[in-house]
Amino acid sequence: MPGTPPRTFKRVLLKLSGEALMGSDSFGIHMPTLMGIAESIKRIVAGGGIELAVVIGGGNIFRGLKGSAAGMNRSTADYMGMLATVINGMAVQDALENVGVQTRLMTAIEIKAVAEAYIRRRAERHLSKGRVIIFGAGTGNPYFTTDTTAALRAAELGADVVMKGTKVDGIYDKDPMKFDDAVRYDSISYDQVLHMGLKVMDLTAITMCRENNLPILVFDMTDTENIVRAVRGEAIGTLVHA
Repeated sequence: MPGTPPRTFKRVLLKLSGEALMGSDSFGIHMPTLMGIAESIKRIVAGGGIELAVVIGGGNIFRGLKGSAAGMNRSTADYMGMLATVINGMAVQDALENVGVQTRLMTAIEIKAVAEAYIRRRAERHLSKGRVIIFGAGTGNPYFTTDTTAALRAAELGADVVMKGTKVDGIYDKDPMKFDDAVRYDSISYDQVLHMGLKVMDLTAITMCRENNLPILVFDMTDTENIVRAVRGEAIGTLVHA
């Protein structure tokens, strides 16, 4: 598509769903998958020149919307989901430090015993020193998803791109798991995503990225090597842009 921005990035916000940590399991954290993600991130930051922050979801442990649908108070369920993201953040931090990557876990809900409270200037300093930041506890507010957290933190920190790892290799005009004739886009605009109702990220996140001219790269996370390919600017997945 004409006008597609070049895929060269210096500061990257990587959005990982909780399900990305499950691997072949149906719940919790699959350790080989977790270590594969850690090794890929190590390769990304080892050479210097790329600053990386990670927003982690909690769907492998608890999903707030599911709890709410089952009759829980929505705010309570969302806060439980935020705490699940902190558990995942601790796991990712431990895996990264086991392979020699310096990290900081920062949370929007203050949990002094396990993480730093999120302060934008402090996060900027960590990135400038080559540390990988892991963001847990979402935005700290109910009714907001970790997709929105990714867009918000990326905008605050001046990231070049939001990268979202999924179970498919990009954005399709319809569900490729159900339709053999589904067509994949190499590139698509924010307005097309919103108009077509494509399930890329939630509407708040897409709108925030559009307003801040933040490209979104959607790619296949089932192969953790794709994290390296995506950050290095290889033409994989689908790029959403202005």
